[in-house]
Amino acid sequence: MAHHVTSHDIPANGEHLEGSKISKVKTIALAVMLIGGLLSVYFLFFSAEKQQGSFAYSWVFALFYFFTLALGGCFWTLLHNVSNSGWGTSVRRIMENVGSVFPWMSIFAIPLLCPKVQGYLYEWMNIHRGVISHENIGIGTMVGEWLSGCLNWVLNGFRFIFTGHTVAQGSKMDALHHVNHLLFEKQWFMNLPFWYARAILIFVGLGYAINRLRKLSTDQDTDEKPGTANLFKARRASAAFLPVLALTVTFAAYDWLVGMDYTWFSTMYGVYIFAGCAINSMAVIIITTTLLRRAGYLKNVVTPEHFHIMGKLLFAFTVFWAYVTFSQFFLIWYANITEETRYFLIRNTGNWNVASIALVILHFVLPFVVLLQQWLKTKPVLLSCVAAYMLAVHILDMYLIVIPERGISLGNIDHKIFGEISVAIPGAWLGDVLAFVTIGSGFLFFLLRALGQHALYPHRDPRILESANLSN
Repeated sequence: MAHHVTSHDIPANGEHLEGSKISKVKTIALAVMLIGGLLSVYFLFFSAEKQQGSFAYSWVFALFYFFTLALGGCFWTLLHNVSNSGWGTSVRRIMENVGSVFPWMSIFAIPLLCPKVQGYLYEWMNIHRGVISHENIGIGTMVGEWLSGCLNWVLNGFRFIFTGHTVAQGSKMDALHHVNHLLFEKQWFMNLPFWYARAILIFVGLGYAINRLRKLSTDQDTDEKPGTANLFKARRASAAFLPVLALTVTFAAYDWLVGMDYTWFSTMYGVYIFAGCAINSMAVIIITTTLLRRAGYLKNVVTPEHFHIMGKLLFAFTVFWAYVTFSQFFLIWYANITEETRYFLIRNTGNWNVASIALVILHFVLPFVVLLQQWLKTKPVLLSCVAAYMLAVHILDMYLIVIPERGISLGNIDHKIFGEISVAIPGAWLGDVLAFVTIGSGFLFFLLRALGQHALYPHRDPRILESANLSN
C-alpha cells in the first residue's frame, strides 16, 4: 500500500534545487550559448552571402523548435489553472518554469527583425520594400495603408455575406497590384508595420501572462496566510490569456514559417503547430520531473500516478497531432489547388519523401503503439525515454517544415549567388547543428535558472496534499 502523504512530509520551506553539478551544467550551457551566439552573428551578418542565406534558415529551424517547447509550457500552465486541476499541483511549478523560458526566446528572435536576414527568408518583404522604395512611401503612410486595408477587408467581408460580391480595395500602394496581385490581396495582413507589431506582441502578451501566473504561484511560498485567493486570481488570468496564447501560436506559425512562401496557405496550420507544442513541452516536463526525482527531489509529492496522467496527455496529443496532420494533407490533396499542393510537392522531391513518410511512422505509429501500454506510463524512466524520443522526432518535424524551403527560396533570390533552385544545399547541415546547439544551450540555461529561483513545487498550496495522494 502506498504511503499516505501528510503535512509533516512537506518541508516547511519546500525543496530548492541546489548542487555543484547543476551550477556546472548551467555554466557550460551559458558558455556554449555565448560562443555559439558569436559564431551565429558572424554567419548571419559577416560571412559570405551564400552562408548568410543558408544559416538564416538554420536559425529559424532551431528558434522555432525551442520556441514551441517554451510556448507549450505556457499552454500547460494556463490549462492547469483554467481547469482547476488538482493532480497537476505537484508539477505545476515545473510547467511554469518551462513556460518562463518563453520571454527569453525573444533574444534569439532578434535576427528575424533585421531586414538583411528577412531578405533571405521572406520574399514578400523584398517585394514590399521594392515597391515602397520605388514609390517613396513613408512609415506613416504604411501604417495608414494597413489600417485602410483592414477596414476594407472587414467591409468586404460583410458585403460578401449579404450580397455575395466584393469591391476592389483602394490603396496608395496600388503599384503592388501591378507587381504581384496575390500579395496585393494579402497586404492587409502581410505588410511590414503589422508584421513588426505582431513580432513584438508575440512575446509581450504571453510573456507578461506567464510571468504574472508564475508570480502568483511563487507568492504562495511566502504568504503569511496561504489560501485560495491566488488560485482564483490565476484561474481568472489564465482564462483571459488563453486567447492570447492562441493568437501567439497562430501569428508565430504564419509569420515565421508560412511567410517563407507567401503563395501557400492552410487554415489548419496554427492548430498543427499547437499540437507539436503540447506534445513536446509535456515531454520536457516529464523528463525534467524524472531527473529531479532521481536527484532526490519531489519524492513525496510526485508518484507514478502523476506520470500515468502525463503519459496519457502525451498519448492524447500524439493522436491529436496525427488527426490534424492527416486532415490538413487530405483537404489539400482533395482540393488539388496549386498554391496549396506546392508545400507537399517540395517535401516529396529528392529524398525528402523518405523523411516525410518516416515522420508519419515515427511521430504517430510507433508512439501510438508504445503509449497504449498502461504499465509503461507508470514507469518514470521508460516514459522519459519515450518523451526523449518524441523530442527527437520533433526535430524531424521542424526540419521538414523549414529546411526544404531553403534551396528553393534562395535560388529564387539570386541564381548567380545561390546557384540553381534545389531542395537541398550541400553542407548546410553544419549550420543547422550550430544554430540548434546554440539556442538549445540557451533554452537549457534559462530553464535551469528558473528551476533554481524558487521552490520546486508549491508546498503551501492548499491542494498539494490532494495532488501528492493522487490516485487515478
